[in-house]
Amino acid sequence: MRHYGTVRENGRTSWRLAWLPLFACILAITLLTGTAWAEEEVPAADEAETADEWPKGHYPLPEQGDVIGEDYIVEARGEETLLDIAREHNVGYQEIRRANPDVSVWLPGEGTEVVIPGRFILPPVERKGIVINVAELRLYYYPPAGEGETPRVETYPIGIGREGFDTPLGKTKTTMNLKDPAWYPPSSVREEAAARGEEAPAVVPPGPDNPLGSHAILLDIPGYLIHGTNKPDGIGMRASRGCIRMFPEDVASIFERVPVGTQVHLINQPIKAGWDGDMPYVQVYEALEEQEAGMAALMETLALLERNGDEPSTPLNYELLRELLENPSGEVIALTPAPEPEPEPEEESSEEESLLWEELAV
Repeated sequence: MRHYGTVRENGRTSWRLAWLPLFACILAITLLTGTAWAEEEVPAADEAETADEWPKGHYPLPEQGDVIGEDYIVEARGEETLLDIAREHNVGYQEIRRANPDVSVWLPGEGTEVVIPGRFILPPVERKGIVINVAELRLYYYPPAGEGETPRVETYPIGIGREGFDTPLGKTKTTMNLKDPAWYPPSSVREEAAARGEEAPAVVPPGPDNPLGSHAILLDIPGYLIHGTNKPDGIGMRASRGCIRMFPEDVASIFERVPVGTQVHLINQPIKAGWDGDMPYVQVYEALEEQEAGMAALMETLALLERNGDEPSTPLNYELLRELLENPSGEVIALTPAPEPEPEPEEESSEEESLLWEELAV
């Protein structure tokens, strides 16, 4: 609050009267400029949320470059599990395990430091609609930006089809958004139940037993959806029958904002490469066995690091890249140039050696 001074209550009447014209001028100026002050200050209070205030997983879309987010460290609290921490910080099971291989999944312990892998290279495809990278177990959403809004990208961990139930690849679109959907078990579920001597229900109504959760976004691929789940611990794993699972709160957050007809691009890109300023980066995940990308994907990804002729070239550390391909970690790693080998120090020759060389030179 601004402080403009105090009024003396014990001053003489003549003193006050002498200053009345000045006070009147100040009051008039204040009334005339009050609207201008309000116009300057009110927007600051009512200003749209800044990027720092966006929900976890929301980032400004880089005008140039391909890297978003940052890794950071938090401390475990009480009896929360590593999965609790992962969910709170917008990462999935495999991501949190890779980043914290020595931390207990079920009881990290009060004060244990936990690394949150929150840095990503954007997938090397059109930044439009929804992009799902099955190798990464992550979904990217590029919501349309309104006038005056900062273009953003949102990214969420997902669960995908387990072995034998591969999530399909390619371009499709959303066709319908369903709130509190009923689930009709497919024939494979009924057959598995029959093999166990059980009878699968014909339909599972909305509720805690419904594996679709409370929100589902249908795709233009028969039988495939983006939906919530009643088993959130499976997010970040290959555990579904091919559908794309999200944390319940994540799918709820995009449900109303994804219009019917939104493009959905499903890719398998275990190797991503991109730039942040003048530094090249690579992010490598384990390839899915059934959909292994191979050398072609590597060459296509490295092509992303090719710069325009007007931009200075940056030498790539192919030795480091080879190590990353052999040991995929999901980390965003800078391909800094390999250090130049240090020249070996010249040994000072002794006086006898010098005389010997002189004799040989004669």
